[in-house]
Amino acid sequence: MALMLFDWLTRDGRLLLAAKLVRSFAYGFLSVILAIYLDLIGFEGFLIGLILTATLINSVIFTLIASFYADKIGRRKFLLLYAALMSVSGFIFTVSENYIALIIAAFIGTINITGAESGAFLTIEQAILPQTLKNQRKRNTVFAIYNMAGTFAMAAGVLLVGLPAILQHQLQYFDIILNQIGSIKLLFALYSVFGIVLIGIYLLLSQKIEVQNNQEKQNDEPKQLTKMSSLTPKSRSIVMRLSGLFAIDSFAGGFMIQSIVSFWFFTRFGTDLTTLSYIFSVSGVLTAFSFMAAAKIADRIGLVNTMVFTHIPANLLIIAVAFAPTLPIAVVLYLLRMALSQMDVPTRQSYIVAVVMEDERTVSAGITNISRNVTQAISPSLISILINHLSLAAPFVIGGALKVVYDIALFLNFRNIKPPEEKGES
Repeated sequence: MALMLFDWLTRDGRLLLAAKLVRSFAYGFLSVILAIYLDLIGFEGFLIGLILTATLINSVIFTLIASFYADKIGRRKFLLLYAALMSVSGFIFTVSENYIALIIAAFIGTINITGAESGAFLTIEQAILPQTLKNQRKRNTVFAIYNMAGTFAMAAGVLLVGLPAILQHQLQYFDIILNQIGSIKLLFALYSVFGIVLIGIYLLLSQKIEVQNNQEKQNDEPKQLTKMSSLTPKSRSIVMRLSGLFAIDSFAGGFMIQSIVSFWFFTRFGTDLTTLSYIFSVSGVLTAFSFMAAAKIADRIGLVNTMVFTHIPANLLIIAVAFAPTLPIAVVLYLLRMALSQMDVPTRQSYIVAVVMEDERTVSAGITNISRNVTQAISPSLISILINHLSLAAPFVIGGALKVVYDIALFLNFRNIKPPEEKGES
């Protein structure tokens, strides 16, 4: 039945969806527990911020490497390498509490703390997905399904945050004492296992996921640079402008990544881990459904319009969350925000691969993702300064305001640059 449902998608496409499910499930519980775990084992706020920043720097460097070498060396080889490093990182967090070891693990491990994937896996898979379509008119849909599947999996993964408390309680009946730190370590071990599962999935991918050389296309377009990692002047202009705007958006988003939102609820209202797991799980479900809605809206009003007109209300809502007087009000505002805030994700990904040529997709996705990762890596290290010198609400207010500026600039710059189907070319 599932195969019939996705009969417009090749086997490689379905494998990528499976990989997205596995990876996002692991990211779900890790994004919530990481900052709290580091606090429990005795690290100060500044040191926690450095480890969180290390995970984001990892995204920058690994994405940069993949952008310029994955097409040349092999996309599958890079996916396998990153999956292996993910497993190693989880193992280090399981067996060690040494700060240097954890910094190294955070740096090599493709650990996602944002609640929304933005790393090297995404860059490579984003370039591959259009090649797995039997009908190119399904491009918006496949990116919506890809992100929806990941978000549902992440929401399910978040529910595992309550597992340590359950284990502690249940093991007492067998006279087994498991403290909170020890129980959380089990989740890091599970993260390591999921890295191994990813290796198994990526081994099944075919050679069709690699860049397909097209000599006729090169002969017809002599002005195009021959290196696969190069961009035509037109594409370069588009990608560079998008990258600059995405940098602003991502810098702002760094103030409200899921690990920070989790820490904010924990500090502001004393919210326990089980309650946090419910909040983020529900928000994940709402976000997942919003992806399909985004694809439908984009088919009607266009990709850029969908990105902008759903994003602005979401950013005003996160500012409102910062001033919520009670936990229930904060939760409602946050959930409303999450029902809108990620609708720009599949539309953005679809837009990037649509406005450049096929052999420019990896580098275009990579450059735009790097611009997001670089600036997002800066924000978490500034949060403690904002909280200490301004207020606990400051990160959400500053982040929300900057995102509104980004939305307006995106609309003004790209409202007239349309993908082929919006110009009636496909």
